[in-house]
Amino acid sequence: MLNDEICKLREELNESIEKGVDYSITYKLSVKLDHLIAKYYQNDEINGVKNNKSEKRKTITIG
Repeated sequence: MLNDEICKLREELNESIEKGVDYSITYKLSVKLDHLIAKYYQNDEINGVKNNKSEKRKTITIG
């Protein structure tokens, strides 16, 4: 699940910051996390659009 991947990567990123890992590694983790978060919001937005369309159909058929 995407949410689980985000949580795991966030933990990795935080650990790398706390341990003072090389900046390039921390940066790569941060970029990966940004991409996963963007993907999460894209999926959420797509699902929201689908839900709104189905709600409109219900309203039209009932009304």
